[in-house]
Amino acid sequence: MSSQCTDPLKPAARDARVATLISTRNYNEDATIWHQGTEPADTAPADGATASAKAAALGGPLRIALLGYRSQPHAGGQGIYMRYLSKALVEAGHTVDVISGPPYPHLDPRVRLIELPSLDLFENGLTSLRLHHLTSLSNIIEWLSQLTGGFAEPQTFGRRAAKYLRQHGHHYDLIHDNQSLSYGMLDIQDMGLPLVTTVHHPITSDLRIALGAARNWRERLLIRRWHSFLNMQKKVIKQLHNIVTVSDCSRQDIARDFGLQPAGISVAHNGIDIDTFKPLPEVERNPLRLMATCSADAPLKGLRYLLHAYAVLLKRYPDLELLLISKPNPGGQTERLVHRLGLADKVQFVKGISTEQMVRYYAEAAIAIVPSVYEGFGLPAGEAMACGVPVVSTDGGALPEVVGDAGVIVPVKNVDALVEAIDALLQDPKARAELGARGKQRIEENFCWQVCARQMTEYYNEVLAREDG
Repeated sequence: MSSQCTDPLKPAARDARVATLISTRNYNEDATIWHQGTEPADTAPADGATASAKAAALGGPLRIALLGYRSQPHAGGQGIYMRYLSKALVEAGHTVDVISGPPYPHLDPRVRLIELPSLDLFENGLTSLRLHHLTSLSNIIEWLSQLTGGFAEPQTFGRRAAKYLRQHGHHYDLIHDNQSLSYGMLDIQDMGLPLVTTVHHPITSDLRIALGAARNWRERLLIRRWHSFLNMQKKVIKQLHNIVTVSDCSRQDIARDFGLQPAGISVAHNGIDIDTFKPLPEVERNPLRLMATCSADAPLKGLRYLLHAYAVLLKRYPDLELLLISKPNPGGQTERLVHRLGLADKVQFVKGISTEQMVRYYAEAAIAIVPSVYEGFGLPAGEAMACGVPVVSTDGGALPEVVGDAGVIVPVKNVDALVEAIDALLQDPKARAELGARGKQRIEENFCWQVCARQMTEYYNEVLAREDG
């Protein structure tokens, strides 16, 4: 199947005229930076409701504001989602502005980025605070939360986004929030602006798994404090009108954990950039290299089970390699486990690589492993499959939906099952080749971003039809 996606994205260049307008230390809550332009195009008609009704009736192009409280381009799934969904929607004919807090995403040049600066205390540290920052209630909330071990970015971003959209909301037919689930989203909804919210998976799952992995009451206390924003999200989500998620598994989990009806939650699957993640026939595979992409110290990602399995497999295959696209925290649980298992000279950790380098690593690997305890979708599995790499995956969360019959699926937290599945594939080159080809076909047919954009557009039009009706 030939791909209809465009060339891989490159980071959007910062406009020289506005590059120096804003920094954290001269923060102004009203300030924004416009990339690929210095001001929004005021093309909205006076009656926004009429415009929405017309767009829904005709199925025509929409003007979409895509919101993300944190859009790290190189780590985590949120920045990836913002980058590729906005690109796919533009290619489907829509106009998209991404409104984001720091760290900011890398976007297609056709997508305008509107920056909503924050204190960004994760980057700048608590000592960066200055007296004039405390003239903003959002800043005060952010600082006090960070000071006490909390995470207030979803809440404070929601406040800033609502303030911005009170002035500029008429530019858009629809607002699409990426999982802030903040009080500000209720304000936006109350303004009469059509609002869609993506929930990738309930963060309650992260909390349960993190608490289960905690070593003592102090760690459990810190974990609960960090996840205290869930109290807000549980209240907000019950009042939102239009919720969409990325898998049927996430739909069921969201409904269970937040007390909703599954029928009230729609599904639009994530996509994979199949123009970037693809086989490289010119690159020779290493028949003794395993590869995984996962956060090293996040219990949710299950890396410790893969490390235990690798230690067992080394006794059978002394030359077996394990490449991890990850970086463990110095002195953290993963680093300690690596040393305890005697793997310090065997496991290779790499981080901060380009997408092109990651694709090359996939091309060199014999097998890709996804050891996650839970995934709301499972981008690492999809990307590996798109590259033609045979995948061994757990059955955590939505992974069976993505992998299907095009990979080997084992129970979560089961080291023995991981060992046997990997061992069987290492001994069978033909099976590896067949699985790799089947996985590539499955992603191309079901999980391209073009498919995601079509599903999302259909949902947008349903929402607008309901709002205007």
